[in-house]
Amino acid sequence: MPCATPWTQPPESTVTDSTRQTNEATRHTHARGKRGDTPPDTAGHLLEVRNLSVTFPQPGGAVTAVRGVNYHVDKGEFLGIVGESGSGKSVSSLAVMGLLPSSAQVGGDILFEGRSLLGRSDRELSRLRGEGISIIFQDPLSALTPVYTIGTQIAEALQLHDKKLSKLAANGRAVELLKVVGIPNPERRAQAFPHEFSGGMRQRAMIAIAIANNPRLIIADEPTTALDVTIQAQILEVLQKAKDLTGAAVVLITHDLGVVAGNADRIAVMYAGRIVETGTVEEVFRAPSMPYTIGLLRSMPSLATAGHTRLVPLEGRPPQLANLGPGCPFAPRCPVAVDACLITEPPLTPIAGNELNAAACLRVGEIASGALNRAKLYPVPEPVALEERAKVAPASVLGVDGLVRHFPLTRGTVFKHTIGTVRAVDGVSFDLKSGQTLGLVGESGCGKSTTIMEILELARPQAGRITVNGRDVAAMGGKERRGLRRDIQVVFQDPMASLDPRLPIQDIVAEPLTVHGVPAKERLTKVREVLELVGLDPSMASRYPHEFSGGQRQRIGIARALVTDPKILVLDEPVSALDVSIQAGVINLLEDLQEKLGLSYLFVAHDLAVVRQIADTVAVMYLGRIVECGPSEDIFDNPRHPYTLALLSAVPVPDPALERSRRRIILEGELPSPTEDISGCNFRARCPLYQLIDAEGQEKCRTLDPARRQVAGSSVACHHAEHLDLMTDHHAPKTLRSGG
Repeated sequence: MPCATPWTQPPESTVTDSTRQTNEATRHTHARGKRGDTPPDTAGHLLEVRNLSVTFPQPGGAVTAVRGVNYHVDKGEFLGIVGESGSGKSVSSLAVMGLLPSSAQVGGDILFEGRSLLGRSDRELSRLRGEGISIIFQDPLSALTPVYTIGTQIAEALQLHDKKLSKLAANGRAVELLKVVGIPNPERRAQAFPHEFSGGMRQRAMIAIAIANNPRLIIADEPTTALDVTIQAQILEVLQKAKDLTGAAVVLITHDLGVVAGNADRIAVMYAGRIVETGTVEEVFRAPSMPYTIGLLRSMPSLATAGHTRLVPLEGRPPQLANLGPGCPFAPRCPVAVDACLITEPPLTPIAGNELNAAACLRVGEIASGALNRAKLYPVPEPVALEERAKVAPASVLGVDGLVRHFPLTRGTVFKHTIGTVRAVDGVSFDLKSGQTLGLVGESGCGKSTTIMEILELARPQAGRITVNGRDVAAMGGKERRGLRRDIQVVFQDPMASLDPRLPIQDIVAEPLTVHGVPAKERLTKVREVLELVGLDPSMASRYPHEFSGGQRQRIGIARALVTDPKILVLDEPVSALDVSIQAGVINLLEDLQEKLGLSYLFVAHDLAVVRQIADTVAVMYLGRIVECGPSEDIFDNPRHPYTLALLSAVPVPDPALERSRRRIILEGELPSPTEDISGCNFRARCPLYQLIDAEGQEKCRTLDPARRQVAGSSVACHHAEHLDLMTDHHAPKTLRSGG
């Protein structure tokens, strides 16, 4: 089909081997230039940001969200911008796109291909957006128009920049682009609406729109934050492919240091509205010279080291930008701050004469020379003393056997009729021991949340059996069930959404005691005890939730769960909504509480590095079933199910050398719908091992549903678990262990 839109290459299916080799050689040559093998070309940057400042007028005082930011991006380069929430990452990139609200006051200059973007009219910027600079937003569902099909929205992006392009040609090109970004059945999917796409497919559609007009620069604003690790790996693969196809430079905004380690050429670390360290990815990860960067890297759990050492939290929280005092904004949290740090805000200083690497710290010379030991800058927190640890007798405190939860799928309003069944939980079994942690992991939609809701309801299940402290919940009366609720409590994912904003903290924490009829005086005493236990000052009890940081709010949620002296805590993604610097403190707190109180945790998460850090046993769920379960060390060091292996290989590791040497297993397609009636193994359609076994083995997968059986220390639901060595070349955990 003829198409007037310029395009550097056709879809991958028609790219010749010689073209691929040329592109690959060009990419690696460029990457080597960025890593210091050849002198960089400082003239003619694609994008140059000079002394950028962004201020938002507020009734209580102006907020300067970006303060004197300087950076550049060269053609074909991949720059990663990282930092905690509120550090100014997204605001600085929205300023580049000209998408800030009209009330924002922007200072400094932004040059794209040598021309200033500030002061340009909206018409001029509209012509540039999409064709010169494009952006991939964090939430694709809110970025896509819900009333237009995906194909229509891609075609619109094409026709806006090429008035001569016919509607027919634009629609054909939209289908082509969907194929390029890996959307299955692109002709049919182009006619679908955004709500009919999964999260990963919507993000792919956003990338298709972003690359439609061959931009020279792509800004990706947290493009994988809300996605499962397997889908994240797919999206990053597509982003790299889009970069190679268009030859565009990429600015990736993220809080995941592992993503930057595996993809970026250079990194810029932001704190309190400015860049505090920048340089090549290899140098910054190998030898960070700003205490904030060192703290970020130390606080992040890594698959290569998790579970073998305690995390190092970055204490405190970022300053309020509305009322910044003199001196270094990081000084109140810095372990090596001196008096001068409270007076002078340090500029970015080249490290040991290297122009590519710089840090904003008065003591950068001491850190770079080794006079200040990076490894000892943040001391590792001491574990709970032996005499303070609770003595727990080994016993089963929570047993789930053959748990089933199906929901009818109905149609019609007046005369409803069942047209199918949603198999949310389809025969789940596991056992939680006293004083231990069971990690329940899997992609979104696999049934983790439904499983814990069935447990927390303490009611007779549809099928199967749930026992708490040896008692079958189905045989309990109302009074006994209410008493049992004191023994099993929950900590939710979003601490702000789970706390009533109208109540002070003391009332929120005391609420479970009020339900169980505890007298007011005892409630007040207990609230003070648990607040102190979770590391909060009891004098804060009269404050309201909005007066606390995210990490403090999660500690309040933990305090509320502990106030009834439970034996079991169900932790539903308790750290996924927190910055990596705050995560470490909450994870350490949970480990300490378990040691002191003898608690048992059912820990639901999608972050496998966090799970490895805290879990004793791991259960991997897929499509309503547990496909592998066993001790944490066995699961992570020697997985026996292809799905577990794929999950582990997709987890980013904050180590550039290790991350770039790994071979990922990219799962094809999306998670099937739980309404589908799948014969045989329900993982078969996405299974990499299925493609490698012989015809007889494939027939077994198609016809027989595998039951869990014991293989090398784990309980595995796979017919061919003993033959996982066929995927040895992709065995990420072995690579991780050797690298760690």
